[in-house]
Amino acid sequence: MLSEKISKEFNIPLKQVEATVNLIDDGNTIPFIARYRKEVTGGLTDIQLRDLDERLTYLRNLEARKEEVIRLIDEQGKLTPELQEKIEKAEVLQRVEDLYKPFKQKRATRATKAKEKGLEPLAVIFLEQENHSETIKEIAAPFINEKVETIGEAIQGACDIIAEIIADDPELTAKIRNFTASKGIILTSQANEIDEKQVYELYYDFNEPIFKIPNHRILAVNRGEKEKKLKVKVEIDTPPIISTIKNTYIKNQSIFTEILENTIDDSYKRLISPSIEREMRSMLTERAESDAIKVFALNTEKLLMTPPVKGARIISIDPGYRTGCKVAVLDDTGKLLDHTTIYPTKPKEDIVGTERVLLGYVKKHNVNVIVIGNGTASRETEEVVADFISKNNLDIKYTIVNEAGASVYSASELASKEYPDLDVTTRGAMSLGRRLQDPLSELVKISTKSIGVGQYQHDLTQTPLNTALTNVVENVVNRVGVDLNTASPSLLSYVSGINSTIAKNIVAFREENGIFTDRKQLKKVSKLGDKAFLQCAGFLRISEGKEILDSTCVHPESYKVAKELLKLTELTLVNGGNPEIETKIEEKFPKLADLATQLDVGLPTLQDIISEIKKPARDPREDAPPVIFSREVKSFEDLTVGMELTGTVRNVVDFGAFVDIGVKQDGLVHISKIAKKFIKHPSEMVSVGDNVKVWITNIDKERGKIGLSMIKN
Repeated sequence: MLSEKISKEFNIPLKQVEATVNLIDDGNTIPFIARYRKEVTGGLTDIQLRDLDERLTYLRNLEARKEEVIRLIDEQGKLTPELQEKIEKAEVLQRVEDLYKPFKQKRATRATKAKEKGLEPLAVIFLEQENHSETIKEIAAPFINEKVETIGEAIQGACDIIAEIIADDPELTAKIRNFTASKGIILTSQANEIDEKQVYELYYDFNEPIFKIPNHRILAVNRGEKEKKLKVKVEIDTPPIISTIKNTYIKNQSIFTEILENTIDDSYKRLISPSIEREMRSMLTERAESDAIKVFALNTEKLLMTPPVKGARIISIDPGYRTGCKVAVLDDTGKLLDHTTIYPTKPKEDIVGTERVLLGYVKKHNVNVIVIGNGTASRETEEVVADFISKNNLDIKYTIVNEAGASVYSASELASKEYPDLDVTTRGAMSLGRRLQDPLSELVKISTKSIGVGQYQHDLTQTPLNTALTNVVENVVNRVGVDLNTASPSLLSYVSGINSTIAKNIVAFREENGIFTDRKQLKKVSKLGDKAFLQCAGFLRISEGKEILDSTCVHPESYKVAKELLKLTELTLVNGGNPEIETKIEEKFPKLADLATQLDVGLPTLQDIISEIKKPARDPREDAPPVIFSREVKSFEDLTVGMELTGTVRNVVDFGAFVDIGVKQDGLVHISKIAKKFIKHPSEMVSVGDNVKVWITNIDKERGKIGLSMIKN
């Protein structure tokens, strides 16, 4: 049943869905399924598989909730075949909850208190609206008892019960919800709290239809409300709603009409309207957060896929003023060679001393790259470095590195364990340099929320955010692969089948027994059993081991096939790859399917093996834009409107893209300035890490804001 629904929704053959679900239920990880079970899934990507898994979880939770609601209503003796059918046919959790609402055990309300007083039969009389010769008061009189002192109290109690019945009506609730969602308006105004910086000035007198308001505005409004700078409410034209309720509950003109009309007004104002407003705000927030998480995940993926700069022997500088700039010198493997503090910026401005230190390190360690963090004092430090390189005619490149999250990492428990003998600032400088050498290995040590590519990430519901970001990191780590002999526990813990405990055990085994020379040695690692080995082995590389296939992403379960293929093509796998393998195969097997049959292997797996033999352990990050070295612009004062610049996209959000153009403050390319054609989201045209050509459209020196355009005027 669920597989059929997923098959239709995702347009995937049923057998394929069922087989994929079985793989997930058997405990296989998404990266493993995506890479090594393509025959089963039909080649679904890790992203498609996660979407399928997420939908499967939702549908299973939906079915479980249906069963629970049916049981709870049945225990009350109120379950009818018609109601059960409605619940079973419900497509979303919201519908199930609507149907359950009239039967849900409530805290003490006016209606529940009235029922306890025995007034429910009177409410039924009012609702039935049958002709009576008595007046309302005469009808209510028999309901006076020790708990009900007056006729007025009896009538009011009956009305309270009716008001709750109306508010709990699932069909009516759905209609009002849909009407409010399509016709409602979000209104915002300035709260009593003073907004000193005028951050929310746009929303002091603002309104926008619910169906139209963009996600980033929802998050901005929510934050303004949370900070008590804004008042927010939902406004809707109520007469059509009241009319709908009346048409539903007032059968004809009778002695009960007036009292029912008043009750309907009370039900809407007191119960329905506040509930629907909460739902609308919740719906908008959920929608906005879901979109923000997707954008954040996409940005994070692009950042993690930044290509490493190989062979970089680095002087890494973490800029500062009073306390100076921390310097770390790293060899091309990231090993710390030297560290010190220089004072090129105010108040000391020791340029001579700074240049002497830098030149000494350049000569001593054969440095070829200088890295500068983009935080406080970055611009001044960059000027000194640029002048130093020029003055000494050095063959050295320099670049600016985004230092978001570096301070978080350097002060973390993880950093303390990795480098117990170094102070926080030196760890931070090291981290900046290593971000250039191997961004993925360094960035996985930092909370993804702190790496500067999100949109209101600290305001979002943390559980789904953390899940999404963890999934992204897992996808990237397993797509790239991990060097088993150099990877840190932080990096290893994201490998398919490996948790933090096993990751630490792998490093401990490596430290005790020396480097791994064979993937099979993994089975000797504590708590890494056959299941974990199956999941992780293909993603872990050994560059100079006993088995050359261990340096590729060919899974050990396919070694036999790979070796038979090499034998058939009369090739010997070499580290540099065998580009001629495709030609050799075509000569003997014009149809690749015939070769797959002969080797008794699935065609997708065979194609992957061929790709690995052709170019072993190819790094997918090679396809990403290269790092930009050196800059022309040094300060805000160098900027002029109309200037053409090349920059790097640092963040992509709903309303545009932030581009690093070489000054401390990133410029904003509004979504309307990204392309000549209409685009729904900036991510359609740009990604984090892209190198783009931009033109300055406006400069606000007071607020430190730069407007950019990717469209030449």
